[in-house]
Amino acid sequence: MAITASVSFLSPSPSRLFCLQNHNPLSQPLFSLPFHSHAFLTFASPQKRLKPTAIPKNITPSAQASNDSAPMLPPYNVLITGSTKGIGFALAREFLKAGDNVIISSRSGSNAYSYKPLAEASDEDLIEVVTTNTLGLMICCREAIKMMLNQPQGGHIFNIDGAGSDGRPTPRFAAYGATKRSVVHLTKSLQAELQMQDVKNVVVHNLSPGMVTTDLLMSGATTKQAKFFINVLAEPAEVVAEYLVPNIRSIPVNGSTKPTYIRFLTGLKAYSQIFSRFAFGARRNRYLLED
Repeated sequence: MAITASVSFLSPSPSRLFCLQNHNPLSQPLFSLPFHSHAFLTFASPQKRLKPTAIPKNITPSAQASNDSAPMLPPYNVLITGSTKGIGFALAREFLKAGDNVIISSRSGSNAYSYKPLAEASDEDLIEVVTTNTLGLMICCREAIKMMLNQPQGGHIFNIDGAGSDGRPTPRFAAYGATKRSVVHLTKSLQAELQMQDVKNVVVHNLSPGMVTTDLLMSGATTKQAKFFINVLAEPAEVVAEYLVPNIRSIPVNGSTKPTYIRFLTGLKAYSQIFSRFAFGARRNRYLLED
């Protein structure tokens, strides 16, 4: 299984956690690519350890795909990109608690992920954000799909969205928001491609963690409006992961072949919490002083 991308690599022991880091975005193998947290998670069948190989030209995806909907039984093999901190790390911990094999990967720290107007962003910052969140995701999805097509039971890919994915503006973080909007489009396109190819054993999903109290989010809390919404809507990474992981793991267990969109912060939940704030003063100054 893969979060942010889909790869069926296995860790040799369900109790070990792997961290892979590199700084070169394009010239290295899959695990060396730089990924940001909110990127990609993949689930893979635990039966075999396969290296990523090109799809044989004489075999069509539909011929490779397993036509039965037999469930993938745990423990799962999970790759999570951008997972050495924040929501990615919290997800990794929850999968380990569930007994799965987990591989985590990361990149260096980056000045590109900071709040500033687009006019003040350097070429290097913009290239880094787009390379990581858009190109990195595309490459990871490509390699995961090729690998999963060669697995008896395929696999599941969960692309994680973020601020801007719903089309709402992200001022002072415009490049990031634009790349997250592209995550939704890419996922829909991959879903359509696999359907056109009659692929049954590889499924691409969307995963939305909502507002998570990461260092990145909190660093942007410099306005009264930002502080209000963080206090009312944001949750710690551990709380979000505790909700998401059981929902993610239930999909392969049930043998589902339909794409899903798992959301932690639904519209109804958000409106309910905002109403409670205005009506009863709930969550005031929860993380940040607003007055």
